[in-house]
Amino acid sequence: MDDRELADLLEQFGLSEKVVDTYLTLLELGEAKASQIADAAGVSKRYVYSVSKELESRGFVEVNDHVVPTTIRPLPPMEVIESLSESVESMRPALEERYTATARDQERFEVIKSRVTVLKRIAELVGRAESEITLSLPYDVLDEVEDELRAARERGVLVSLVVSGVEPHDDLALDGVASLVRVWHELMPTMLTVDSRTGLISPGEMVARSNSESQAIVFAQPHLGPVIVGSFFGNYWPMAAEAYTTDPDPLPAMYHNFRHAVLQAALCERAGVDLDVTVTGRMVHTDGPTELHGRVVDIRQGLLEPANNSFPVENAFVVETDEGTYSIGGQGAFVEDFEADAVEFTAAE
Repeated sequence: MDDRELADLLEQFGLSEKVVDTYLTLLELGEAKASQIADAAGVSKRYVYSVSKELESRGFVEVNDHVVPTTIRPLPPMEVIESLSESVESMRPALEERYTATARDQERFEVIKSRVTVLKRIAELVGRAESEITLSLPYDVLDEVEDELRAARERGVLVSLVVSGVEPHDDLALDGVASLVRVWHELMPTMLTVDSRTGLISPGEMVARSNSESQAIVFAQPHLGPVIVGSFFGNYWPMAAEAYTTDPDPLPAMYHNFRHAVLQAALCERAGVDLDVTVTGRMVHTDGPTELHGRVVDIRQGLLEPANNSFPVENAFVVETDEGTYSIGGQGAFVEDFEADAVEFTAAE
């Protein structure tokens, strides 16, 4: 290997061409004074002092500044190679973790051709939910994912469920399987979103019949999830009949999922409970406070009957504070005055 090839390899470790030239000169001189290295490398003595500190921090040289004049000694090549090897090896876990995450991220869509696999994927995704689930599926297969739905509810996940193929007056076992359940006599697409990030879409007949030739898609797309949620609440939820609603949570209660907060406000209003609230977040249209305290005086929502929102996916409430009255929306709010990150309800005195 000639000097140029060696220099190119050293530059791959983040050393500049000038630093590499100075280091190779020092290797030939052995331990030397800065002035000697400067003369041999054709650089200034000040530059040698600066470079020697960088090379020392990288494990290439040892600076003997306890003697006068200061000398710089190259470390044995084997020690340098071992130090470089340890540095490279220390990157392995982080590189492998990032590579694996990237590989998973590229698998954004999975095509499923089997009814059994569709139900298995629904159960798996529901089991990972941390905040919110929206799901529509035929009532006849609800028992296939019922345990996972109940476990999600026990974790505090908001579960909005539409079961199809049944009538509202049918004798249905729905207690505790979801936060809200609606029923629709028509067959509808099977749609699942989990935390508005991942989910599944399937034609209704694929889950309803075992011999369907249809295909389902599992997606992991943060930008697609909210679109499916919007379709679920905007197109299908209003068409179905309310069949079950959970009870209000004990107060005080904190929510980071805004739809969950609006639901609880609506449940409390239905139960005749007035609410005080503390909301943290930011003003949408102007500069202003990042925290609001006040009384909930109005709720706009389409989660419970009767719906009173002005557009299908509107979920908001209005807070009366000492400084004024503000409408509160969730993440991405643009109609409301205030975008909430967290909501804490307490019973009004």
